[in-house]
Amino acid sequence: MTLLDPSTWDGKLFIDGWTAGTGEPITVTAPATAEELGTVASASRDDVLRAATAARRAQKEWAAKKPTERAAVLRRAGHLFEEHAEEIGSWIIREAGSIPPKAGLETHIAAEECFEASALPTMPQGEVLSTDQPHWSYARRRPVGVVSVIAPFNFPLILSIRAVAPALALGNTVLLKPDPRTAVSGGVVLARVFEEAGLPPGLLQLLPGGRETGEAVVEAPEVTTVAFTGSTNAGRSVGETCARLLKRAHLELGGNNAMIVLPGADLDRAVSAAAFGSFLHQGQVCMTTGRHLVHRDIYDDYVERLAAKADGLPVGDPAADQVALGPIIDEHQLKRIDSIVQDTLTAGASAAAGASHDGLFYRPTVLTGLSEDSPAWTQEIFGPVAPVMSFDTVDEAVELVNRSEYGLSLGILGEVGEAMAIADRVEAGKVHINEQTVSDEPQAPFGGFKDSGNGTRVGGHAANIESFTETQWLTVRPDIAEYPF
Repeated sequence: MTLLDPSTWDGKLFIDGWTAGTGEPITVTAPATAEELGTVASASRDDVLRAATAARRAQKEWAAKKPTERAAVLRRAGHLFEEHAEEIGSWIIREAGSIPPKAGLETHIAAEECFEASALPTMPQGEVLSTDQPHWSYARRRPVGVVSVIAPFNFPLILSIRAVAPALALGNTVLLKPDPRTAVSGGVVLARVFEEAGLPPGLLQLLPGGRETGEAVVEAPEVTTVAFTGSTNAGRSVGETCARLLKRAHLELGGNNAMIVLPGADLDRAVSAAAFGSFLHQGQVCMTTGRHLVHRDIYDDYVERLAAKADGLPVGDPAADQVALGPIIDEHQLKRIDSIVQDTLTAGASAAAGASHDGLFYRPTVLTGLSEDSPAWTQEIFGPVAPVMSFDTVDEAVELVNRSEYGLSLGILGEVGEAMAIADRVEAGKVHINEQTVSDEPQAPFGGFKDSGNGTRVGGHAANIESFTETQWLTVRPDIAEYPF
């Protein structure tokens, strides 16, 4: 079976099945070659409202299903991601500009997310409370209802499925709005997998589109909860709207993540970790290593080796050649990356490697001679750029880390005891000792502090249950209580 036969989805939305949309069609394009890969329908506000109404109608029956029935759908979905990994991966490579290992990681984690979520329906859904009254008292978990999931382009499959799977498993329905640049690998793939897995109609609605669609999936009256992954500015807008409408907002936002390299660290391994952290998927990862803090004793050697590593990494079309970096997603993003790099150089920094591009292919870049005010040091670049700065003391390194407005991920390379002491002092949602900053596992909590989001909202059973259920107080007594009225 071909899972993604274009005749099934080309030019269509998924609202109670494949159907025509009323918005402008979206052309799916490969950034490496500008080849047109297909067309998806975009969802107008009317389409979103129609989908939200259908989702609300279907949710009650789905929540009433036996837990084992919901779990079975999630398990089948996981197996389908495994069975069709090569086909799905080919879309991630072409549509998102991903190298094959990164595409393989996405399909693997998508399957694991479904398997993890399949355990949620049969987990305890509350607790028995103590009480002074002659009744039984319970706090029980109930589905939140209709969940809108808004996902970005960079890891389109993972960043959709990590919210879609647990939300469905816990008895909710989902409106999924993928980024229009990756509407197939971040949207159509999920719709087709769950369709084949036997998910009843109306429970997952696919609504690609731009700003208007995004506003509609947040504002639709049936929606109670919004799971958003994207930029900090866009996340603030989503959060403000949700606050005004008294909806729950789970915000996974940007990062300008640091990696501290302590004296005595194995430099060859440290540089390998650094290159992976800064250049994986062209640096288009919220967890990308965006700031390298290196002890002064090893700074020069570190920069020299990292620059040599960057110069040796091949860049090109991942669908055609064996490369380490593919294309930037589009011209707008490339101009933003290059603008930050060039502004940093103009302000007095130096490029030890890179700082150039050929079309959408940006060379892995290493910047030195930075100040704390350098644009490449203060901003989330979202490109393959490694800014490097030295430090003299651990106190100085901790202060430099915490001075950032972001607080998502931190890597610490070196002696474990010293690294553990640093971990207790930094403001980050994720800390990795002797690993770089990019890491994610379905069973682990994921979230950031400060401008990186409003805490852990996905990953691990506790976070998922907290995110996609509400707590209801329920009391039971054997007879009607007596009252003084």
